[in-house]
Amino acid sequence: MGKRILVPVDASEQAHRAAEFVAEEFPDATLVLLHVIDPADAGYSAQASIPSFSEEWYEQEQSTSEDLFEEIEAALDTGTLTVETTIEVGKPVRTIVEYAEDEGIDQIVMGSHGRSGVTRILLGSVAEAVVRRSPVPVTVVR
Repeated sequence: MGKRILVPVDASEQAHRAAEFVAEEFPDATLVLLHVIDPADAGYSAQASIPSFSEEWYEQEQSTSEDLFEEIEAALDTGTLTVETTIEVGKPVRTIVEYAEDEGIDQIVMGSHGRSGVTRILLGSVAEAVVRRSPVPVTVVR
């Protein structure tokens, strides 16, 4: 059984680099692309309190996730690399760590940060927290 490597992805350049790193360094592995939909991103506006808004928002996020997977896969030279995709809902750090524990992941490779501006200064708080809590080795790609 080959190595299963989890790459949590968002629309950042670092997430793309993490997937490319796995394709180059572990060509015989199974690359598991994970996108976490964080319900907190829906916000707390008056519009968010309308029942149909949350459903529409979630469907849009799922569609965005699928597009992201297609974009990343198209950019990879997959060769013998097997690619799996999955979408989970929850807080990103907890979801990534639990997925690694529950799904037989051997390693996590992730971008150093997925946001820009002020949140970028935090080193990438998601990456830092995953490094601290992960049950498997974590490689952070810049």
